[in-house]
Amino acid sequence: MPTSPIIHDVMLRDGLQQESQTVPTEQKLAWLTRLGGSGVDIIQVGSFVHPKKVPQMADTDALCQLVRERPETLGGALLSGLVLNDRGLDRALAADVDLVCLGVSASETHSRKNTGMTVAEATERIVAMAARAVSAGKRVQASVQSAFGCGFEGAIAPRAVLAIVERYAAAGVGHISLADTAGHATPEDVTRLYGEAQRIAPDVEWACHLHDTYGLGVVNAYAALASGVTVFECATAGLGGCPFTKVAGGNLCTEDWVHLLQRLGQRLDLKLEPLLTLARDMTQTLGRELPGKVHLAGPIATAPPGRSVNPGGLEVTP
Repeated sequence: MPTSPIIHDVMLRDGLQQESQTVPTEQKLAWLTRLGGSGVDIIQVGSFVHPKKVPQMADTDALCQLVRERPETLGGALLSGLVLNDRGLDRALAADVDLVCLGVSASETHSRKNTGMTVAEATERIVAMAARAVSAGKRVQASVQSAFGCGFEGAIAPRAVLAIVERYAAAGVGHISLADTAGHATPEDVTRLYGEAQRIAPDVEWACHLHDTYGLGVVNAYAALASGVTVFECATAGLGGCPFTKVAGGNLCTEDWVHLLQRLGQRLDLKLEPLLTLARDMTQTLGRELPGKVHLAGPIATAPPGRSVNPGGLEVTP
């Protein structure tokens, strides 16, 4: 499995899904082009959900078509999309996304609010959908939402998360994400839960989806990196939040995370400036200051002289 951190930007989906201001399709395409120009690895174009439930995602199919007509917009990145049900999966397959993302919440309350189903019902449906997507030749990433806590229920028992991980692994899902939907995780929580999950499914490529609701997004991402996580779902400018959780907080900020990685000597191939320019453009379009830090403060020079990163990617030594 790859050891270099993979950047999966979800701004166009998780970032925009609860915005009251509708962002036009052409504006989204321009933002996607900036993302492609930065060299990020995966771009999530949107979610294939009913437009009445999430109006910002009403143009997901049309945006996918525009991207396929103008492949240079991706800059080599994979195109991903989120699906919640079989109809959404049909649309994702028709749109020819490269990576199908789906998931189950470990919180009964969040699951019912998000999908109208119990955790058990949702797990059965998602596992069957994952199998169908794999049989269609698609890469699949399955997530466990509210893995580190729930705004409605509080702490979530690790065994509830691990039971879903076991179902995914048994179904042959090779890419699994643990999502901190409510932003409750601490670095110790991240280290512990990934350690337990990896013992259950040692051959899986692990991803994380972290929210910065309580200011811990970057430190939790650092802990995930140390725990062997290779895929990081984040959003430019730190935009976002689940509309079906109690307190919606922004995502791990793409440019802030890339900035840290580059200061550690990793992912120097990524272009930070297009991300910073995009974050500033988003600020103007949405008419408010967004959560990211580096687009406001400006970057620090990467890889300071005399510092190096070990093969594990974390210990910075003189």
